[in-house]
Parts: sequence; C-alpha cells; structure tokens
Amino acid sequence: MQHKPIHLIIIDDHPMVIEGLKTLLSDDKRVLIKNQFMNGTDTLTFLEKNSADIVLLDVNLPDINGVEMVPKILNIKSNIGIIGLSTYSEPSIINQMIKKGVKGYLLKNVTGEELVDAITQVHQGDFYFSSEIQKILADSVTQESGDLPKLTRREKHILTLIAEGKTTNKIAEELFISPLTVETHRRNLMQKLEVSNAASLIKVAIEKHLI
Repeated sequence: MQHKPIHLIIIDDHPMVIEGLKTLLSDDKRVLIKNQFMNGTDTLTFLEKNSADIVLLDVNLPDINGVEMVPKILNIKSNIGIIGLSTYSEPSIINQMIKKGVKGYLLKNVTGEELVDAITQVHQGDFYFSSEIQKILADSVTQESGDLPKLTRREKHILTLIAEGKTTNKIAEELFISPLTVETHRRNLMQKLEVSNAASLIKVAIEKHLI
C-alpha cells in the first residue's frame, strides 16, 4: 500500500544547507519537499494559503529568529510539526524552542537516516531529539541554575560594546565586520540570555558578571 508522502518545508538562510538537505532527502519516498525559504516572512505568507506536515526550522534567520517563528507558525497551522535544525547547541536556546512548541531538535551534522527518522516520528505525533541534544539537555539539568551561558569571544566583545552604548554601525566599524553580522550576534546574545531587548540584555549581563 502506497502511503502519502510527508509534506516538508525547509527554512534556512543558507542556500548550501537547503541544497544539502534536499540531497539527503532526495531518494526517500516518504518525504516530499513542498517548499523552501530563506526567511520567516515568506514562510508565514506561504502557510497562510498552503498546508504542510513538517517544518525544518533554523534558529538563525535574517528577519525573525527561530524561537519567535515557532508560535507564529503554530498560530497559522496548529497541527504542523516543527523540528529545530541548527548549529546551536546552547541549552537555553533549545529549551526556549521546546517551550514555544517544537516537537524535535537536531544539529546540522545529522545523517540522512536520522533526519528521516525525526521527520516520520514527529509526523506520527511523537517527539524526536537526537542523542547529542538529549545529552546536552541532561547535562544542563545537572548544572546549577546560576551557571552562565557560553558566549564566544566575539559575543563577549560585542556585549561589552553594546553596554558602552555604541550603535550597531559603530561596533561594525570598530570590529571591521558588517552591521548585519553585528545584529546577528546581538540576536544570539539575547537568545542565550533569554531577553527581548538591549536594556534587558545589559541588565542581565551585569547581574551575571559578564561585563
């Protein structure tokens, strides 16, 4: 008996990642890639008029980050299964994604076989977290609640410059990087420290003695 394939949407801002995922899934008849998007806005517009079963969602998008995307997607299609697929292994980000409603989370080093397993299990109503993610979450539970999030050297530098009141353009000029890169680091910092604006970011950073 031929089963209807699982209709999948991929959301990732890197074309090479999208192409890689398409290659991984190309030979598996259980999954049909219905569409792919490089930002959140186009995805939400598509879902307003089209259906899908599963969404593979990156955390880092140029317009709406993955954490914020989850409830927006579920608000349009409440029965869709969302799987986080990212390079981010920070427990705070993974936990935020879970709280918002993802049914699975994988790192981008996933194999094609595990990716299909995750898609099929979530489609059947189950949760799926790779063994690597399960270990990260288990380790984070055993740590003291006051433990600091892991920041990269560049993130710490940018956090200090934000606290000094410097604008995105000034930071970009000082570090010889693009304003877009600065904004990406800013969003990552807010996700890791679980805040929604620059004022709260500085406040929490001071409380945790990060600056």
